[in-house]
Amino acid sequence: MKLPKYLVVILLFFVVGCSDYQKALKAQDPGLKIKLSQSLYEQGKYRKAAQLYEQLKTLYRGKPQAERIVFFYANTLLETKNYILAAYEFETFVKAFPKSQKVDEAYFLMAHAYYMVSPNYSLDQTDTYEALDKLQEFINRYPESERMERANAMVQELRIKTEKKGFENAKQYNTIRDYKAAMKALDNFIADNPGTSFREAALFVQFSAVSTLAINSVTYKKEDRLKDAKSKFKNFERLYPDSTHMKDAQKLLKDIEKEILTFASN
Repeated sequence: MKLPKYLVVILLFFVVGCSDYQKALKAQDPGLKIKLSQSLYEQGKYRKAAQLYEQLKTLYRGKPQAERIVFFYANTLLETKNYILAAYEFETFVKAFPKSQKVDEAYFLMAHAYYMVSPNYSLDQTDTYEALDKLQEFINRYPESERMERANAMVQELRIKTEKKGFENAKQYNTIRDYKAAMKALDNFIADNPGTSFREAALFVQFSAVSTLAINSVTYKKEDRLKDAKSKFKNFERLYPDSTHMKDAQKLLKDIEKEILTFASN
């Protein structure tokens, strides 16, 4: 079966390309490696380019060309989603070439690499906090950078994620009916995150926990706890009169007031 001419051309191009790449990998001539690595990078063939840059990084260690090689190597790792190694290489670049014109970009890309490995809020957030630290360092170092808007947006996104994690952890105590622990955890969450978008929900869950605990309390603790629950409602109502949780909060308040009347009549 005879192949169409365009397929023959493509296959030849592929074979020649692979041949050139294999030659460059095995070659002793660093100039050949530099030329092909740059060509592959420009074509978006980052995995192949990364292998050549990795070789070049060793060959040019301590030489002027190393600055460019390390930066492009780190970029190829970023492009191939090898984020942890990319972050390490960008950090290496920042430390080795602090006066480079690329240093602020490298610092941002290092922070970006950590940002990319930040997991879903339900998982451990160690990498998220690492990303926040690196982004804050970038913001502090380069306040005039053109990348500042993007850096601030990333910080905001990551903070919301950590706040959601904290809120869901605190809320979990209410779900498992450990109301005292829920009240304390939510207090801590609100104190630690004063500007959080989850404050309204946290105060409602806290009111729910206080109310349930009060209604089910032993007699000698019940009166004080009911009063505390009613106080929590007034605070919630004052802060969020139009809350989407208000109807549920008012239902709980009716139960509290009913318990207060029952308690007073005994």
